[in-house]
Amino acid sequence: MRMGRDRVLNAVRSSATAIGVACLLSACSSTLPSQYIHRAEPGVTLTMLASNPDRYRDKVVILGGVIVEEKQMDDHLFLRLRNRPLDKDYMPHRPPSLESPEAGHYWVMMRRQDLPADYRQWARVTVVGQVAGLRPGSAEPKSESEPVLAALYLRGWGDAVMNNGVTTATFDRNYSMSVPKGARGEFGLQ
Repeated sequence: MRMGRDRVLNAVRSSATAIGVACLLSACSSTLPSQYIHRAEPGVTLTMLASNPDRYRDKVVILGGVIVEEKQMDDHLFLRLRNRPLDKDYMPHRPPSLESPEAGHYWVMMRRQDLPADYRQWARVTVVGQVAGLRPGSAEPKSESEPVLAALYLRGWGDAVMNNGVTTATFDRNYSMSVPKGARGEFGLQ
């Protein structure tokens, strides 16, 4: 009887230890690959990027957002995102005020074939991108310019109610990303 109880206690201890180690390891892991975190300019916000775009041109930044618009130009796709500030784990969240500059917009460009088929299901997105320039925010003459990022890595976050899944897309930087010639009018980068 005692031998059976000891065996059960040992099994419980082993299971508890394995669960504890797994929880510890998952708590220490980041939501983004470390190679992108190390390359990115630390702490850059949309406000900083929009107010001083030349300072960040060709630099890697990490932003969060929700997809609000998309435009297809040849084999390129331009996603317009409403900014969502990132927490310390690079998860996007609503800004304190939807009227603040941090609630603005930016564009991400990539080849359409590089995105997973389910990207429209993403409730939020963490974007790692290289600053490519600015574009007009809308067709109105006095609209604010919005930053454009060439995508390096996207992490899509599912809707917590419907889908807890996470999807990622990594982009080949050996492929030269540029604005398609026909898009210069609307997406002409400054």
